Amino acid sequence: MIRWFIVVFLVLVLISGITPWLQRLGFGRLPGDFRFRLFGREWSIPLASTVVLSLALSVAARWL
Repeated sequence: MIRWFIVVFLVLVLISGITPWLQRLGFGRLPGDFRFRLFGREWSIPLASTVVLSLALSVAARWL
């Protein structure tokens, strides 16, 4: 169980580290991504970006 907590923690750290880089490339601002302000904070639900990244990783995995 502790291994899963460590894995989830490391994945969250990785995602938070590469999010600004991905936003510079345009991810998070695609037509299917939702951004809204709630309680003075900006929230993002990147549905389209998730699909695009999943397809890209899937193609890369098959290619390798």
